[in-house]
Amino acid sequence: MVSRARLKAVMTGLALYAIAAAIIAYFGVNAYTGKYGLNARVELDQEIATLTAELSRLKAERVTADKRVALLRSSSVDPDMLDERARYQLDYVDKRDLVQMIGPN
Repeated sequence: MVSRARLKAVMTGLALYAIAAAIIAYFGVNAYTGKYGLNARVELDQEIATLTAELSRLKAERVTADKRVALLRSSSVDPDMLDERARYQLDYVDKRDLVQMIGPN
């Protein structure tokens, strides 16, 4: 009877240590490989770099578009810009224009 009670006490202690070790291992693995873990930080840094580059490109594109729109404002219409946009939209070609057709290669 005494040996069975001692065996139960030892097994209970071992089970508690095993459960505690499993919990610590679970949180340790998640701290390293989880969504916000150490490995994810590298991926997030790469994504930040990619998005920053795209943001710079889009800002430059926006500045270019703003300059073109400023040329078409009613307060100061650039005649060349107006002519270019009208010809593009209407598919109009003046008889004095030189048009070069580019076929498929």
